[in-house]
Amino acid sequence: MASVHESLYFNPMMTNGVVHANVFGIKDWVTPYKIAVLVLLNEMGRTGEGAVSLMERRRLNQLLLPLLQGPDITLSKLYKLIEESCPQLANSVQIRIKLMAEGELKDMEQFFDDLSDSFSGTEPEVHKTSVVGLFLRHMILAYSKLSFSQVFKLYTALQQYFQNGEKKTVEDADMELTNREEGERKMEKEELDVSIREEEVSCSGPLSQKQAEFFLSQQASLLKNDETKALTPASLQKELNNLLKFNPDFAEAHYLSYLNNLRVQDVFSSTHSLLHYFDRLILTGAESKSNGEEGYGRSLRYAALNLAALHCRFGHYQQAELALQEAIRIAQESNDHVCLQHCLSWLYVLGQKRSDSYVLLEHSVKKAVHFGLPYLASLGIQSLVQQRAFAGKTANKLMDALKDSDLLHWKHSLSELIDISIAQKTAIWRLYGRSTMALQQAQMLLSMNSLESVNAGVQQNNTESFAVALCHLAELHAEQGCFAAASEVLKHLKERFPPNSQHAQLWMLCDQKIQFDRAMNDGKYHLADSLVTGITALNSIEGVYRKAIVLQAQNQMSEAHKLLQKLLIHCQKIRNTEMVISVLLSVAELYWRSSSPTVALPVLLQALALSKEYRLQYLASQTVLNLAFAQLILGIPEQALSLLHMAIEPILADGAVLDKGRAMFLVAKCQVASAASYDPPKKAEALEAAIENLNEAKNYFAKVDCKEQIRDVVYFQARLYHTLGKTQERNRCAMLFRQLHQELPSHGVPLINHL
Repeated sequence: MASVHESLYFNPMMTNGVVHANVFGIKDWVTPYKIAVLVLLNEMGRTGEGAVSLMERRRLNQLLLPLLQGPDITLSKLYKLIEESCPQLANSVQIRIKLMAEGELKDMEQFFDDLSDSFSGTEPEVHKTSVVGLFLRHMILAYSKLSFSQVFKLYTALQQYFQNGEKKTVEDADMELTNREEGERKMEKEELDVSIREEEVSCSGPLSQKQAEFFLSQQASLLKNDETKALTPASLQKELNNLLKFNPDFAEAHYLSYLNNLRVQDVFSSTHSLLHYFDRLILTGAESKSNGEEGYGRSLRYAALNLAALHCRFGHYQQAELALQEAIRIAQESNDHVCLQHCLSWLYVLGQKRSDSYVLLEHSVKKAVHFGLPYLASLGIQSLVQQRAFAGKTANKLMDALKDSDLLHWKHSLSELIDISIAQKTAIWRLYGRSTMALQQAQMLLSMNSLESVNAGVQQNNTESFAVALCHLAELHAEQGCFAAASEVLKHLKERFPPNSQHAQLWMLCDQKIQFDRAMNDGKYHLADSLVTGITALNSIEGVYRKAIVLQAQNQMSEAHKLLQKLLIHCQKIRNTEMVISVLLSVAELYWRSSSPTVALPVLLQALALSKEYRLQYLASQTVLNLAFAQLILGIPEQALSLLHMAIEPILADGAVLDKGRAMFLVAKCQVASAASYDPPKKAEALEAAIENLNEAKNYFAKVDCKEQIRDVVYFQARLYHTLGKTQERNRCAMLFRQLHQELPSHGVPLINHL
């Protein structure tokens, strides 16, 4: 887009073919492409109102701004854009450019002389202060400053530009004719289109200051809001490198290069670009001019602060702390409270694992409110809510705090933080085990983002909060057995966040976890084991936990126990309470599968105490479910049933389908065990109720295709039907059991020991 081209030779900033460092000292210069745009504007002024319809004129007006601000494009592409808006005018423009390019130099001279007439008269065609008027005046002024040799080179470049455009038009026509005759050459056409687009980029001339600024702002906006519509990392870096050839001191280009390198996790190049950006700010003196203060120190302290943020992002916490200390020192010397407030926020990020980190955070929020920094204050409140959620505070207090931060968002129009707040609510409700509320919040965020258009057709729905909400949505659908819906959500995520984008790891982990759960439900442990590697690469703790689950399912109890014990110690050290409880439940299951239910009871009570302390309702319900199962194994089914009445309601209301099936299966087991001492009529009634619960459990297991659990259910049903003397139903269940048992052979564990 900004590579060296013949049109450079008439660039007034060149001397003997060398570009001066300050290539953007002149805001605009004349290029063949801009002459073609001037011809378009001239033809629009000459064409009467009746000749062009209102809709065509409206489309042309919408086309003008990107043509004036954007980079130079080939003539054939320009013709195509004009033809899509107004075919009649495209023909007139093509004829005018052809006459000028195939004529003489005086034709171009006469054209520029006639441009001034657009401003003459009592009612001029173009107002001098309009966007089009300013563009015309810049072009006339830039043309009048050219020497004769530069005018001649401009005309030569115009002829070359016209010839290339004509050649491209002929190639397109031949290609269309060939495609009509041979439909099977569609792929060849696409390859040709790609090569032509690359040629357009590489053959375009240097950008003016306005074009460069427009390009940089557009790409920065796309990187923030809709990364898929921005240039690919390699293409964008190529354009930035070419842009920096003409002006190495263009600070904004270095900053966009920094953002681009962050996309591909290139720590060396991103650090290099970030330092260059602040170096250029100091060299150009832009900071001191714009802020009315000493810009050198300001650039230094914010350079150190951004460097700390960069190192923190890549996990280099020691380097981040050193850079942050430097930023604090310089900010204190300059008495810059805003910079110090940012430093305080990053201090919390670096030390959030410490027990006293909430003190820093509360102080940060108070100071941010005092200095009128709503963005930082809101982020502080969000972090405080997240920390207190992990500390086990009640949901109503957390939602009240988020409500206060939402007032700040709406008051100051901080739409990005509104999205983060809703995503945070989704995560909090899931943490507390309220899947219905989490689903509602996720859908609210999606509907809000789908209505909010940023500009140029970009939807602000490619942010991290949007990815988090979609991942929650996919997991919630998978938990309810709606795998087709979860697959559609993941497909949408893959389109929105390609594998090379910065938030792609979120959906990658979500996808791997869903596939793992499906493989485990289906009894395909070898497939689940192969997925563990991918999960570990994205989240080491989750990967180790899933590996232990696979080992346990494969009856490798000693290996699973060692892995779970190591994971338990690590999670207790880093205070990952949710994972600690999950590990304790797996350890308890391992004990009773090893015929040691009494050893499992203290472990389960420890898990129950933690889940109650941190108000993790769903994990608490799962723990009670496991306690009831342990009591059933120990031969006290009546107490197990009373415990189940405490836990079953939250599970049926907000639980996963698999957990609902397990709960109903356990209720049936307890009913059967309790009925052993009943009178025959009452016993028959209890067994009938157990069969109903088993049918419900079987339906739940069928939703998630959990064949192993279905096998256990039909085995139990066959035994109950046999006791009740229902031979036909018994035989039907026995046949189903035999089919499933042949497909999923038992690992030698008694059926009663499965929850």
